[in-house]
Parts: sequence; C-alpha cells; structure tokens
Amino acid sequence: MRKHSLSIVLVALVLILLLPACTTKQKAPPNTQAPSSGAANQQKDSLAAVKSSGVFRIGTEGTYPPFTYHDESGKLTGFDVEIAEEIAKRLGVKPDFVETKWDGMLAGLDAKRFDAVFNEVSIREDRKVKYDFSDPYIVSKAVLIVSKDNNDIKKLSDLKGKKAGQSLTSNLKDIAEANGAQIVQVDSFNQAIDLLVSKRIDATINDNLSYLDLKKKRPDLPIKVVDETKNVSQSAALFRKDEKELVKAVNDALRAMKKDGTYLKISKKYFNEDVSKP
Repeated sequence: MRKHSLSIVLVALVLILLLPACTTKQKAPPNTQAPSSGAANQQKDSLAAVKSSGVFRIGTEGTYPPFTYHDESGKLTGFDVEIAEEIAKRLGVKPDFVETKWDGMLAGLDAKRFDAVFNEVSIREDRKVKYDFSDPYIVSKAVLIVSKDNNDIKKLSDLKGKKAGQSLTSNLKDIAEANGAQIVQVDSFNQAIDLLVSKRIDATINDNLSYLDLKKKRPDLPIKVVDETKNVSQSAALFRKDEKELVKAVNDALRAMKKDGTYLKISKKYFNEDVSKP
C-alpha cells in the first residue's frame, strides 16, 4: 500500500509542476506585432509616393517619333515626352524617363519600374481589365504603309498572306492579323520602315501621325499610304490598376493644360493641329 501511495504522490507532484507551464501557454496574448514596412508601403497612396520621392517615373520607348525619340543632339524628346514633362511639372516633381522597348513596357509597369507609361498607348478594352488610363490626349487613325512601287497591296484585305512588320503587343498587330497578314516582329516604327524599304516585309500598319511626321522629315523615302482604318484610336497614359489619386492628378493637369493653351502649343509644335480631336 505504501508503494502505491508513494507513486500516487509522485504523479501528483509532477502534474502540479507541469500545470503552470500549460496555463501560461494557453493564456499567451495574441500576436499584436505591427505590419512590416513592406506591407505599409504597398498600402501607400501612389500620388503621395510620387510626391514624397519628388520623381515621376515614366516608361517610354525613345524610338517612336514624333511621340518619343532622340533629337540630333541625343536628347529624349517628342510629343508624349513634352506632355509628360509638363504634367510632372504641375505635380511639383521631376520627370524620370525609363526607356524600354514596347514589347516589355507593360511588364515594366507591372514590375513597378515606372509609375506610368506615356507612349501613345491605345485605349483598349482588354487593357482596361488590368490597367487604368488617363483621359485620352491623342486621337488618330491607323494607316497601311507599303513601298512606293508596290501594286499588289491596295487595301487592308490585300494583306492576306503578306509579311507585315509589327510590334507583337500593339493593337496595330491585331489589325494586320485580322486581315490575314503574316506578322514579322519589329521593335520600333523605324525598324519597320527600314525593313519595308529594303523589301524584307511587304507592309506595315502604323499611326497616321507617325507617318506624316516621317514623310515631313524624310520626304524622299519610297513609301506610301494606300488605306486606313475606319475607326479612330484614342491614346492615353497608362497606369497600374486602382491608383486613382495619381490618375486623377494627371487628368487634372491635362485639363488645365488644355484650358490654358499649353496642350495646343505642344500639339501644334509637332502636328500643326490639335491631335486631341478626331
């Protein structure tokens, strides 16, 4: 009996010793640690972040005249570049242009390499699913460009089976494909024209404003326009989704530029007309 009693006493002592530890574990307070700085930064308003940094990072090609290109001195310039510079000025920050090939532009925006894209980006329904646009500031049509001595292609439907030089992520590529063209990838409008002049492609579809600017600068180029799309295209600045404050600030700046004549001055410099109207 004493042996059993001693065992019972020892077991009881062990349980008594373990009890505080179990009680402490059960009453441990919930984790009230503040969120990491990374999580806080993700929630920070995009406009506030731009103003805090003092820099508006802008994705652009730098190879697409007259919208974004380098002049004879090597300076980045163009219609979209000047529009973006003026908007940055009105936001009270400095513009920082990040030159990127068009086919990598959306990926660069997704990766937050820049805050917006100014590059004559066409407003499309499929892009609206993932991105937001500013108010449109360019209205234009797409034209079909061929060699001057070309007699086979006279309208868009004649592209069937022909080689068209197009950027793979452009809406212009979609037009060429819809008309049966065989797509040859190019990185820029200038590259497409070079391929066309050297007869390595049969045609290219591009913006009528780009074509007019090119012919003004290089009137001897052996190319011509043979057709155009019926519908006009609207272009705007492109942003990541749900950055409402930044988009609103850019729209406010655009409206102010149109009201005080700054937009028209820039537009006439490059096109001799107001390209925000059809």
